[in-house]
Amino acid sequence: MKDLSVLVVGGGSGLGALLVRMAVDAGASKIGIIDINRDAAETALESARAKGLPTASAQCDIQVGPQCQEAFEAIAGQIGRIDTLVNCAAIYPRRPILEISDVDWDASNGINIKGTYHMMVAAVRHMQQHEPKADHVRGRIVNLTSVDAFKAHPQNAHYAATKAAVVSLTRSFAHHVAKDGILVNSVAPAGMATERARALGFLDELAKASPLGRGAEPAEIAEWVLMTGGPKNTYMTGENVIVSGGYIYA
Repeated sequence: MKDLSVLVVGGGSGLGALLVRMAVDAGASKIGIIDINRDAAETALESARAKGLPTASAQCDIQVGPQCQEAFEAIAGQIGRIDTLVNCAAIYPRRPILEISDVDWDASNGINIKGTYHMMVAAVRHMQQHEPKADHVRGRIVNLTSVDAFKAHPQNAHYAATKAAVVSLTRSFAHHVAKDGILVNSVAPAGMATERARALGFLDELAKASPLGRGAEPAEIAEWVLMTGGPKNTYMTGENVIVSGGYIYA
């Protein structure tokens, strides 16, 4: 991420906060966070501020388009050009397939699909105004999807459906903005050994599902996100990178 300005949506906690720290360690020049929890976003920016980097945060309900545009513009107004947007915000409310309520659907669709869409729109409008850099790239967008988009998941079908939708959105946006030099890709992890997975007792399930016998460490997924959204990616767009430890073929 050397010399890139990075904005992480959902960067206040979990994988998003880890991505912020790893982007700083990888040489990012500026860091922004958009999150529903402003205090968490401010805490997650401490590693960047410790290195003297310009930072900015904004609170936003990403289900609301105008809020997304305002939050993105607020971040850009403070730290300038945004080179890489990472859409990391999502919810994962498990529910058996015959018990998914309208409330469950609306929440999952609103955050996982609409929120990702709104932030991509804001990023594209911003990046289209840039002059391309020496590598011909005006900007990069990376969306977090899931291997569940490609595998049956009756315990979380609404989540899986939203992530399949994000794969489709990624391809549509990539095609639309290719002429502008904006690269749009997604990264699809299998289950991660997060604190939430530990708290909910998912780790044994993840280990059994993976040919490697374990869930992914969050840093193992974050590395692929940073590579896809970093300066070494100058040609890949419209792709979905599956990082599943073999779960996709198991």
